[in-house]
Amino acid sequence: MGIVVAKAERRRWRRWFLAAAVLGAYPAFVMVAVYAQFFAVGLPGGRNGPADAYRHTLASAIVAYTLSPRCVDWVTQVMERGGQGNAARAMDAHNNRIGARIGATAGSWNSMQQAVLAAIHNGAVDARSAEQITWLAPPAWQERLY
Repeated sequence: MGIVVAKAERRRWRRWFLAAAVLGAYPAFVMVAVYAQFFAVGLPGGRNGPADAYRHTLASAIVAYTLSPRCVDWVTQVMERGGQGNAARAMDAHNNRIGARIGATAGSWNSMQQAVLAAIHNGAVDARSAEQITWLAPPAWQERLY
């Protein structure tokens, strides 16, 4: 009887492990896709600047393109507290919403990436328009990868 229970327990743990691996694969895919492009474009301001805005916009576009804009909304609520609390969170939430729109309407993977890059090139410091990417002023920038 003990052997049967042990085998059932092992099967249960294997299922949990498999589920965790599958759930972890998607975020890893998004991060690899984002950072492959991030390093290629070479934007300044890895934190709070154009590079940070690009990373958030592209990640949100990828999630909206491959899953749903609702997933971006959920992640923004959880990770950025809906943009509440400080200017960096507000910037990230703003850019996430734009990325979600780009990803949801993109006709292809390449057009999605090109639209994100075009939106970054049209972005500005403290942009208020819901259609324009924003980032903080240069004194707030930090040269970091996240």
